[in-house]
Amino acid sequence: MAVRYLDQTLINQIAAGEVIERPASAIKELVENSIDAGATRVDVMVRDGGRTLISITDNGSGMVRDDLLLCVERHATSKIPDGDLFNIRTLGFRGEALPSIGSVSRLTITTKKDQGEAWQLNVEGGAKGTPQPASSPKGTRVEVRDLFYATPARLKFLKSPTTELNHITDIIYRQALANADVEFTLRHDDRSIINFTSGTDRFDGILGKDFRANALTVDFQREDSRLTGWISIPTYNRSNSSDQYLFVNGRPVKDKLFATALKVAYQDVLAGNRYPCVSLFLECSPEDVDINVHPAKAEVRFRDPNLMRGFIIAGIREALKGMASRTSTHLSDKALMAFDSTLAPAAPFGSPTFSKGNYGDFQPQPQSQVPPQPKLSMPARSSYTPLGESRSSYMAPRPSIVAQTTAAVAEFTKAEQPHHDHPLGYAKAQVHETYIVAETTDALVLVDQHAAHERLVYERMKHDLGSGMIKAQALLIPTVIELTIMQFKVLQDVLPDLNKYGFQIESFGDQGIVVREVPSLLNKCDIKQLMLDLASEILERETATAVEVALHEILADKACKNSIRAGRRLNLDEMNALLREMEKTPLSNQCNHGRPTFIKLSKADMEKLFERA
Repeated sequence: MAVRYLDQTLINQIAAGEVIERPASAIKELVENSIDAGATRVDVMVRDGGRTLISITDNGSGMVRDDLLLCVERHATSKIPDGDLFNIRTLGFRGEALPSIGSVSRLTITTKKDQGEAWQLNVEGGAKGTPQPASSPKGTRVEVRDLFYATPARLKFLKSPTTELNHITDIIYRQALANADVEFTLRHDDRSIINFTSGTDRFDGILGKDFRANALTVDFQREDSRLTGWISIPTYNRSNSSDQYLFVNGRPVKDKLFATALKVAYQDVLAGNRYPCVSLFLECSPEDVDINVHPAKAEVRFRDPNLMRGFIIAGIREALKGMASRTSTHLSDKALMAFDSTLAPAAPFGSPTFSKGNYGDFQPQPQSQVPPQPKLSMPARSSYTPLGESRSSYMAPRPSIVAQTTAAVAEFTKAEQPHHDHPLGYAKAQVHETYIVAETTDALVLVDQHAAHERLVYERMKHDLGSGMIKAQALLIPTVIELTIMQFKVLQDVLPDLNKYGFQIESFGDQGIVVREVPSLLNKCDIKQLMLDLASEILERETATAVEVALHEILADKACKNSIRAGRRLNLDEMNALLREMEKTPLSNQCNHGRPTFIKLSKADMEKLFERA
């Protein structure tokens, strides 16, 4: 078969397979064009999940007739006038979106620039029409009908309208967060989905009303790079990464470097199957990042990925250190729900009663131990006396009950309240020899003594590791590891970094290494598998965290085994000492497995619980 050129329509349809994957992809490209045109309002309307109609209207700068003709030609753009791919400051620049969309749909563009004439152009299945005069306000309206009608195979791969709408909504959310000064609306089948106009709190609509109350501010700068935004405290998390919004120079991205940095930054405070909620904006020099690595422009590459990854991790960890004594608000909500679900109407006479044991541990007594009481007779409905009226018919509490209650309260509050307050308050009792009950000026704090002490021990051991106090241990029989050429190369590059952890590794032959010493913590670890995992991680993610993660997992296990166990009785001095150490220790809001170490119930919450509010 002879070699021939592909026709232009087929070229555009092939390109559309890379640029336009689904209706959300088309909307992303068109919304980015609107933002680059200086629009302050973008209205999006779709039908049938974007299959039958996509309409995007903006109030941007618009186009003249000649620009309208050129904009649907492949590789025609106004975004990089100087042709410098390493200094891109716009969202679009490849000149592929409009011709790709026009090649697989029925495309109509209506536009007007300033006080000039309005023009309309139709493109159907790649066939371009002639611009016609039209009526339109300043700006541009793009209508995409019957998306993928010209490529039926791609049409079959679209999901249900609801699924496609979810993808579209996510695109608008990300653009709305990245462009706070632009109004966005989204309508689907004449139903309003998004209405981010002036005065609307976008974070409440996108990340939930509880996000701000459970978020930490990030503002970290080093040389020409700056990381800003918000991250959730570890106890406020999700089962997937859908609530992670990441931006590089104002561009929404889904990048492996960001994902790895988040995982490493939260590894000590979050379980491996949980994800934080974040909205992070990375600003750096355009020369330090390459956004021209994929037609969809969702992935980026950094000139020095290790440096940038370390910068992001440092910024997030710096913010996490400032948590102080905070825990997620939904934990107190769960506690109130637990109380509410267990509360029942007053038990009738003869039900089990409760007596106070050591440290506030209440144990039920068998019914046989309850002294006999006179049977109470309920007054007739007509004899009910409302509050504020005569109470002569009410029974006064017996003196013996008053005395017993007063004695119990006195024992519970026997610790003298100091003159100054602490964030976690002062211990009052121990419940079930596992939980510490503490009181602040305006809240009740319930502390899990094992989880709290586990965090304290873990942080001390990490400090010892970083300070070189954990010594190296020579192997009785050095471990020889044969590697592939690529594995050998990447490990050679990181061998100097491994020395600080106590490794002694040398080259062995053309593509092998020999491990002679390891950190004492790893004396029972499979060293060969650890080195292979490290090499694989560097090749896949361009990072070397496997050794650090392995060491921290071992430290976490040792901290768990060497901390105060549940069931150990503590006196008040020991409990208060634990609380003071928690206040001084970073990340003490949760253990290293991601579980919360304490729950705080405000006085207002307790008043709601007892219907006093």
